[in-house]
Amino acid sequence: MQQAPMTMAEETAGDWWEVEALYDLCFAPGRSALSSYRLRDGVPPIAPLCLTARDEHGILAGAVRNWPVCIHGHLAVLLGPIAVHPTRQGEGVAAMLMRQCLAVAADHGWDRVMLVGDAPYYGRFGFEKLQGVEMPPPTNPDRVLGLALRDGAWDGIRGHVTQATDCK
Repeated sequence: MQQAPMTMAEETAGDWWEVEALYDLCFAPGRSALSSYRLRDGVPPIAPLCLTARDEHGILAGAVRNWPVCIHGHLAVLLGPIAVHPTRQGEGVAAMLMRQCLAVAADHGWDRVMLVGDAPYYGRFGFEKLQGVEMPPPTNPDRVLGLALRDGAWDGIRGHVTQATDCK
C-alpha cells in the first residue's frame, strides 16, 4: 500500500455537500436506511471527529464522520461512515483517517468507540467483536465491533445501542 500525501482537517460546513457526494458514490443509494442512520437522526455529529482527507490539489480523497450513541447509560462514539474515493483506494487514506479519528477521540476524552464492519479489516486498528452490545436490527451481531480508548472502557457495557439523547 502506497501512502499518499494528504491533508486532514475537521470537516467544515463548506465540505458538507462534497462529503455527501462521496458517500453517495461509495455506498449504496439506500445507505440512509441502515440501522446506524436511525441512531444519527436529529443528533449532531461530533464535529472534531468529522474529518476530511484532501490531496495536494485540494481534491477530496476521503472522509469520516462520527456520532455519539448510548449503551445502557454509557456514551460511545459510533465511528462512520468512512469512505475513500474509488480512485484513491489502496493508498492508505482510510487508515490515515481512522488513526487520526481515534487519536482525536482520545484527546477529546472519549473512552470507547464502536462501529459496524468487518472484523478482519478493523481488527488491525484494535477493534474486537462486542459481546452483549446490540445495534438496532437488522444488524449482524458479528459486525458490531468496539475499541477501548482507555483500559477497561468496555468492561460491563452491555445493552441496546440507542441515540445519545437517551444518556441524559
